Amino acid sequence: MTTFDERENAFEAKFALDSELQFKAEARRNKLIGLWAADLLGKMGIEAEEYALDVIRSDFEQPGDDDVIRKLTADLEHKASESEIRSQLVVFMIKAKEQIQNEL
Repeated sequence: MTTFDERENAFEAKFALDSELQFKAEARRNKLIGLWAADLLGKMGIEAEEYALDVIRSDFEQPGDDDVIRKLTADLEHKASESEIRSQLVVFMIKAKEQIQNEL
């Protein structure tokens, strides 16, 4: 195997790992924001966990965050604005990445 092939394989492996970590971070972020929203809605325990899973599932409707934001905005109505939800997505993404790094 040539140096070029080795380098190419290393880049492909890094891309695959980075993609997997990004997917995990987004799913973790969605769970965290789902639990945050569940708390605002007065849900606790299993009901809060189930709501968080619904938020995770909503992210599979289309690429990007708009599907999650749309769900949370509709569910939270007057409890949180869209801009607050977007801010929380950023906060929870940072927290999700930190949690995943600590697990590695």
